[in-house]
Amino acid sequence: MVRKNALYAQSGGVTAVINATACGVIQTARQHKNKIGKVLAGRNGIIGVLTEDLIDTGKESSKTVAALRHTPGGGFGSCRYKLKTMQENRIEYERLMQVFRAHDIGYFFYNGGGDSQDTTHKVSQLSNSMGYPISCIGIPKTVDNDLPFTDNCPGFGSVAKYVAVSTREAGLDVASMCESSTRVFVLEVMGRHAGWIAAAAGLAKQQPDDPPHVILFPEITFDENRFLDRVKRTVGRHGYCVIVASEGARYADGTFLADAGSVDAFGHTQLGGVAPTLVNLIKEAHGYKCHWSVADYLQRSARHIASATDVEQAYAVGKAAVEFALQGKNAIMPTIVRGTGKRYRWSIGEAPLDRIANVEKKMPRNHISRDGFAISNLARQYLAPLVAGEDYPPFKEGLPQYARLRNVLVTKKLAKFSVNP
Repeated sequence: MVRKNALYAQSGGVTAVINATACGVIQTARQHKNKIGKVLAGRNGIIGVLTEDLIDTGKESSKTVAALRHTPGGGFGSCRYKLKTMQENRIEYERLMQVFRAHDIGYFFYNGGGDSQDTTHKVSQLSNSMGYPISCIGIPKTVDNDLPFTDNCPGFGSVAKYVAVSTREAGLDVASMCESSTRVFVLEVMGRHAGWIAAAAGLAKQQPDDPPHVILFPEITFDENRFLDRVKRTVGRHGYCVIVASEGARYADGTFLADAGSVDAFGHTQLGGVAPTLVNLIKEAHGYKCHWSVADYLQRSARHIASATDVEQAYAVGKAAVEFALQGKNAIMPTIVRGTGKRYRWSIGEAPLDRIANVEKKMPRNHISRDGFAISNLARQYLAPLVAGEDYPPFKEGLPQYARLRNVLVTKKLAKFSVNP
């Protein structure tokens, strides 16, 4: 069997565990040196592939690669760059094929969300049509937990754990000060179209009166009067109110509460901050002293409190991607399959990329309470195993220690190619 090289790239917003997936890919490939030659990585994702900025992961020691498993961020750099359709910009796809040919790439692993799965599928189609077949495997990653055909997405469990812990701890803080200080606290979390992350905050509630008292989901239309009435009644009863709001909370006409009037590199609406918007509404209506916080990058980079389940699953999909490729599979994505029974079990499955690309999995209505402000018991049963367990990184002098990669680039073989992110 002729050995081909492998190319791995990270895409979109990084997570606390995406490097665990990279670790799974690299370590598994190294176990099959008779079938896979070099494992290259695109510097800054697909942009690095287009510009032929390719990292030779073989220059990293086994110890450093192993340390990726407990290191947050994107070890090789990621990007928000969506390839257009082949009809709109075929030159970029042809450039990818030139890079693949020049560096003898036979396996392509693209680690990202829905847009990334779409790109992987298109590359697979083009490679076949151009007579240079490549095994293209999409690897799931998204904190939003919105990919279809997989029970959950690597990256989500750790964000969910961070948000649930932060909600519980902040709730205790506000409760202790509400008599003479802050009455309302709003925590804004990620989730443009799906409310999975906001839902995770509901795990913080142990007793009926515990925070969060209000959760705002993108799936539930925001009713200003109902919301303000709920806040007033909660403060009247408990003395304070803790709110967790998804950034994608929206009005009945579909307008985001925090629409900033612009779009990002993927064409998604830029959101300007739902937390301050809600605080302004509450202050004007009730005059309460309010504080707000945006979890932002903290929620997706908090490797120090990552979910052990999430880490294990992130590694497993990277490992499975390589194994699938070596089995000759193409244009698929490893999935996480939840077992049946009371005890949580999971296994790895697969799904075709042409059914995954650009499809968003939103929260089912039966995962949300009847009043639309909390999670249901069904949601709690789904979420609880995903935040279970601790997988602490090594600490030194009180701080976590993370991998430091050399990221040595291979020699370029092609003419310069410009990309405008």
